[in-house]
Amino acid sequence: MFKGSMPALVTPFSNGELDLDTLKRLVEWHIDQGSTALVPVGTTGESPTLTHDEHETVIAEVVKTAAGRVPVIAGAGSNNTVEGKRFVRFAAEVGADAALVVTPYYNRPTQRGLIAHFTELHDCADIPIVIYNIPGRSVIDMTPATMGELAKLERIIGVKDATGDIARVSQQRASCGADFVQLSGEDATALGFNAHGGVGCISVTANVAPKLCAEFQAATLAGDYAKALEYQDKLMPLHEAIFIEPGLVGAKYGLSKLGLCSEEVRLPLTGLEDSTKAAIDAAMAHAGLL
Repeated sequence: MFKGSMPALVTPFSNGELDLDTLKRLVEWHIDQGSTALVPVGTTGESPTLTHDEHETVIAEVVKTAAGRVPVIAGAGSNNTVEGKRFVRFAAEVGADAALVVTPYYNRPTQRGLIAHFTELHDCADIPIVIYNIPGRSVIDMTPATMGELAKLERIIGVKDATGDIARVSQQRASCGADFVQLSGEDATALGFNAHGGVGCISVTANVAPKLCAEFQAATLAGDYAKALEYQDKLMPLHEAIFIEPGLVGAKYGLSKLGLCSEEVRLPLTGLEDSTKAAIDAAMAHAGLL
């Protein structure tokens, strides 16, 4: 069910409030462009600055708008286990296809703590869980051995791996099994990630270039790495430019150039420097988007 190109959706705002009409239009556009799943309210969806009610509203609207045409993996993570259980249960109640659960950030649990945290979330609702391992942001790294222990649980079915370490794919195949769903969380290395056994990418760049990212992923999954490399060459400048400043700000700027979403973000994030905008403009032109 979970493979290919999956945009980590931005959350549109208008005058500081959720812009649900734009969110719905983005869902329709991504489905039309060939995205194979949608991932609302991850960090790219500005989950740290959404209220709990806003967080749940975005999930519900994306599930309702997608209407079963593509799977929805709902962001449901927290560094507070009780709060995480609330989001996981809500995702299950509104019909999301899976919950994306980040390793608890800031409080830096041990590997034993990670197992306890994810086990509690696994047990609280009947919904598949995808682990989100991003040590660069959470400052805790789930080891392949720990992931292997969690993979024994029925509903822990995969990982969004944002370590940037391609060797992890093979290590996690060994610890979790070949059927464990491994999704890249790092656009620039998604080509090598799939070559090692990954099956897709939860992508920031796919916000701006969903068709290209979907075709790139389809080529890798068909084993046509020569074709995939052509797409990689088109997309690599955009992968880099979007992340000159925080990626979601770059993604919203790119969407604004396409007339699909405002650039508005919530503090402490701010709009892009002119030099970053110029780099994204050039990268979008290189990819044939402008």
